[in-house]
Amino acid sequence: MNEPTREPDAPPAGDETPLAADDLALLERARDACARLQREIGGVVFGQDAVVRALLASIFADGHVLLVGVPGLAKTLLVKTLAQAFGWQWRRIQFTPDLMPADIVGMELLQEEPGGGRQLRFVPGPVFTNLLLADEINRTPPKTQSALLEAMQERHVTSMGRTHPIEPPFVVVATQNPVEQEGTYPLPEAQLDRFMFSLRMDYPARADEERVVAETTAARTVSVAPVCAREDMLAFQGLVRRLPAGRHTVSAAVHLACVTRPSDPEAGETARRYVEWGAGTRAAQYLVLGAKALAAIDGEPAANIRHVREIAPHVLRHRVIPNYQAAGDGIDAAELVRRFLRETDPSAPAPARPPPIPPARRRVP
Repeated sequence: MNEPTREPDAPPAGDETPLAADDLALLERARDACARLQREIGGVVFGQDAVVRALLASIFADGHVLLVGVPGLAKTLLVKTLAQAFGWQWRRIQFTPDLMPADIVGMELLQEEPGGGRQLRFVPGPVFTNLLLADEINRTPPKTQSALLEAMQERHVTSMGRTHPIEPPFVVVATQNPVEQEGTYPLPEAQLDRFMFSLRMDYPARADEERVVAETTAARTVSVAPVCAREDMLAFQGLVRRLPAGRHTVSAAVHLACVTRPSDPEAGETARRYVEWGAGTRAAQYLVLGAKALAAIDGEPAANIRHVREIAPHVLRHRVIPNYQAAGDGIDAAELVRRFLRETDPSAPAPARPPPIPPARRRVP
């Protein structure tokens, strides 16, 4: 039986169409708005510039964020300040073990009509907002977590057979405490994949921490001026989708996702030795989309490989699952991502090939 003829490998897909004149003007507005946003937020939250930049990139890309950090690092203050700088409506939900899905998405209530009689009416929950802070999302049972994650994915809530859309923009910033694990319900990997980025909020530098202590213990009131209206952000999010990403940029993003999969032909020694499951196709999509968002923030008319590599730790950290050998060697997902970036760095020297393993000696009885 003759085998089917194989088509030649197609070149990697990519959009290299330059921006129109109107989009170039909108790109300049997006860059200026982002610079003002960073100044406004930086006047309240000190020493977290990298987190703020990544958080703005996720909002420009219309994606949700998982913010991981120990208590006391101003995670709530960061989200509140971000909402004030945008001029958006925002809500906070403190997740607890007794929280129910209706406490998040809303419920049907029987209400008295002015003319007599009763009727079921939908009362929206706090998920109907522009910016939602889901504080300690891993402290509520999976049933309640799933209600929020469904609203995040579908951008609407269904109750009693009726669909209630959530008005855009809609961004969820969920927080997790990496220290306390008692009484928690860790998010499964399939649900973690719904978050575009996983951001690590670390301790500030010494000078920044001294400034935090000095200014927050003084009689100081800081006002945050709204910078970006809701309509402007919707225009910026549309611009991010239209920004071109060349074939080499798309190919680099897909290659970076492939090297995390231990069974992929492109995988290196790190993935084959230390990874249980690698990143899926959604990771490559978010690498390109995040790169486009960074390009818009920087005022550049196209995404490039540098943007892909900058955003990669935030996209891949929660999508790469280390195996038992990695745990035994003290290697976590963040370290694996750093190794993947070194392996795929075209300017880095080629790693030395490990010496061959000698064959086992046969024991003579």
